[in-house]
Amino acid sequence: MKSELYAIAEIAGDQVVLETGKKIAVPKLDVEIGKEYIIDSVLYLREGDAVKVGNPVVKGARIETSVIEHKRFPKVIVFKKKRRKGYKVKKGHRQHYTVLEVKGLMAATPTKAKTTAKEKEDAAPKE
Repeated sequence: MKSELYAIAEIAGDQVVLETGKKIAVPKLDVEIGKEYIIDSVLYLREGDAVKVGNPVVKGARIETSVIEHKRFPKVIVFKKKRRKGYKVKKGHRQHYTVLEVKGLMAATPTKAKTTAKEKEDAAPKE
C-alpha cells in the first residue's frame, strides 16, 4: 500500500482494497456511467496507525466512487470432450464488469453515545 489511508470493502460479492484515486474492476453494477456510487460495506479501515476492523462492517465508514465505464473481460474458452464417444463442445464466455474510481474514503465519525433508561433516570432532577 502506498498511502496511509486505505480500506477493504465488499462490492457485489468481491472484496477489494481501495485507496483514493485508485481504479478498480468489480462485477457489473447497475449504475450509469458518470454517476456516483457509495460503498457502505467497509470491512477494514486504516488511517495511519489507527486500524478499525468491522464486525462485520465498520459502522459509519463510507467510500465515494464514481463509475468510469462498463466493459467485458477477454473471452474464456470452455472446451468439453469425452474420448472415444464423439462428444465435443466448445463455448466462449465474456464476463461483464464495471470500472470504479475511488474519490474519497470517509472514516466513521464519533457519534454521541445513546443513553440508556437507567442513565436518564439517574440524570433526571430528584424531587
